[in-house]
Amino acid sequence: VSQSRYPPEPDTQQTSDAAAEPDVVELQRSLEAAEKKAAENWDKALRAVAELENTRRRAEKDISNAHKYALERFAQDLLPVIDSLEKALEACLQESQQAMKQGLELTQKMFLDVAKKYGLEAIDPLGQPFDPTVHEAMAMQPNPNMDGNMVMTVVQRGYILNGRLVRPARVVVVAS
Repeated sequence: VSQSRYPPEPDTQQTSDAAAEPDVVELQRSLEAAEKKAAENWDKALRAVAELENTRRRAEKDISNAHKYALERFAQDLLPVIDSLEKALEACLQESQQAMKQGLELTQKMFLDVAKKYGLEAIDPLGQPFDPTVHEAMAMQPNPNMDGNMVMTVVQRGYILNGRLVRPARVVVVAS
């Protein structure tokens, strides 16, 4: 048996399969990494779209509130005028002041109609249960003719502008 000085030639089929296996494994790892990166980017894109939608909704709500409550400060400044008209009407008790009383009533009605047109509404809680969210109790008095915690007297009417409290009604509540 003769031995050659050169090492035997490797089997080319076996070597190419062994070299191909690391390439396949490397490709699978690369594919998995790419899929993971794609899933992360998809998640980021969904979050960005959701954030954009939330920002759009918030902006719409802010604009809506700005339109709805733009008159709030103006309404607050007009409330003393309405109060003065009410006090003037209360002062017109004599027969000789009947014409003045009718004029004041018409002026007050016009004023309140215009205010209502722009969303300003009076709170007149006489005989209703006391609600601290829209009423301010000025005093409590016993009254055997009424249930406890009911509004007995309205000292000053409250006002709401488009569902938002501008001024609470100041009331006297029946002590229980």
